Amino acid sequence: MSTFDTVYRRSIEDPEGFWGEAALGISWDEQPSTVHDGSRWFPDGRLNTCFNAVDRHVGAGRGDQAALIYDSPVTGTVRTYTYAELLDEVARTAGMLRDLGVETGDTVVIYMPMVPQAVIAMLACARLGAVHSVVFGGFAAAELAVRIDHARPKVVLSASCGIEPGRTVAYKPLLDAALEQAAHQPDWCVILRRPTLGCELLQGRDLDWEATVAQAEPAGCVSVAATDPLYILYTSGTTGAPKGVVRDNGGHAVALHWSMSHVYGAAPGEVFWAASDVGWVVGHSYIVYAPLLAGCTTILYEGKPVGTPDPGAFWRVVAQHNVRTLFTAPTAIRAIKKEDPKGAFLVEHGLRYLFLAGERLDPDTYHWAGDLLGVPVIDHWWQTETGWPIAANCAGIELLPLKPGSPTKPVPGYDVRILDPAGDECPPGVDGAVVVRLPLPPGTLPTLYLDDERFHSSYLERFPGFYLTGDGGHLDEDGYLYVMGRTDDVINVAGHRLSTGAIEEVIAAHPDVAECAVIGVADQLKGQLPVGFVVLKAGAARGEGEVEAELVALVRERIGPVAAFKRAVVVGRLPKTRSGKILRATMRDIADGSPYRTPSTIEDPAALTEIAETFGR
Repeated sequence: MSTFDTVYRRSIEDPEGFWGEAALGISWDEQPSTVHDGSRWFPDGRLNTCFNAVDRHVGAGRGDQAALIYDSPVTGTVRTYTYAELLDEVARTAGMLRDLGVETGDTVVIYMPMVPQAVIAMLACARLGAVHSVVFGGFAAAELAVRIDHARPKVVLSASCGIEPGRTVAYKPLLDAALEQAAHQPDWCVILRRPTLGCELLQGRDLDWEATVAQAEPAGCVSVAATDPLYILYTSGTTGAPKGVVRDNGGHAVALHWSMSHVYGAAPGEVFWAASDVGWVVGHSYIVYAPLLAGCTTILYEGKPVGTPDPGAFWRVVAQHNVRTLFTAPTAIRAIKKEDPKGAFLVEHGLRYLFLAGERLDPDTYHWAGDLLGVPVIDHWWQTETGWPIAANCAGIELLPLKPGSPTKPVPGYDVRILDPAGDECPPGVDGAVVVRLPLPPGTLPTLYLDDERFHSSYLERFPGFYLTGDGGHLDEDGYLYVMGRTDDVINVAGHRLSTGAIEEVIAAHPDVAECAVIGVADQLKGQLPVGFVVLKAGAARGEGEVEAELVALVRERIGPVAAFKRAVVVGRLPKTRSGKILRATMRDIADGSPYRTPSTIEDPAALTEIAETFGR
């Protein structure tokens, strides 16, 4: 049995022994005597997450090590915070919150761009035992208002603006509009006024960040129960009542600390870069908490993969800061590939691994990145709900042979099964619902905020004894997992169930295709028909009709006539969320002529208009 298999088997057969051992990597105020009580992890343990992420490294004599590197091509700024400097900033920001009446258990909404103060604010909340809810900076006022009403924050922390390539997004007017719409009103709003764009402060409610922090005395760490909430994160594209994923303190610290060395192969003192945003789960877990819990140096990047200033931006950051592990979304690599297909912008680097997650990794992008960088490209899969990887090639345990299209095997702690509609296990190679046998490992969601009933109906009701991921896929004969997309990404063509992910995989393999999306469009005869939307690589000099004909032939050859794939439309870009997910459901509504709502998470609403015009033609 391989090293990985031994570790994995122990995590499933003896979860209490396994996670009890992992818990030794955390500094506890009161060591837990119980690892799992049937529903909760470390129920009698007490700790402080901020202490574990910052104070203990300073106490261990590593205060001069870089903790956070802020790299902002949009403002031309690079600033390094040592662990000692970060501790000072966090303690004083916590002191400010304490002086504004924030106590253990209170909520604080953070609505900020990718600036160091956003990270400091999250850690300051954790220091006091307050619960932060980060709302992605630049979210529409109506969406922010819904989250404020649900979380009921005592204080809102925000900034005057966010900076995008070629434009400045004024945050303060969005916050003002949100508070006009919201029923709940915070006691205070603290605003970071950025030099790029100032803002007016409302007397009696708004405070200047720098002036208020400067007056505060540092606050110490407050001990909280392991089961107390650390944060609430509302899942993207929320409609109706908000769905707030809750993260606890104890299980979260244990799992994230364990994942840094075992999944990502990262060691204390190394530079780890998750190229994401603090508003998403990747930012929470792998920009802020996990790297700091592990004593790594984390990078906060305020820029884009292309356009700040060119497709060499990521490689510049990797080389300049000696990044050892890079974690980003496939869409970022596809954007770089589209602008620089030959990799002319690559510079010499010391990268050891490239981890990709957030959406399906097509084999073409996988091979392109691996060939260009000369390092293992590791596809892994997880969700906002789980907070850390469900399936991965665990670099710190044993690198297993890579299989393009698979995030490798379930990570220790996750007992992944594939079930058919009757709840029976599917044989290898047969698609079904991807589920995880309970209990879920530490660090995963214990519930939804103020909504236990919805937590049960959304995740636990469909297959009793299992957590429903909402994704479809299969395990192969070697135990490798293949996630074919959300179960609603399966289309029904004349009674044949087809995965749009499988069709996308074929299209993405065409040498002229940069990225693609396949959706099922309503058809009177066959029920649904697949239509492909394709973005061509920069410099592709072929006629659109020619490429379309080749793609139709390719799908017919690889999947068969049963796919009934006859339309591949070339478009300038695909509509996406700010985190890079393609808005397939909205595209499907447009295609079917159904009324659709522009999701709050969309990067550029004009992209939907372009798709609608394409359908019109």
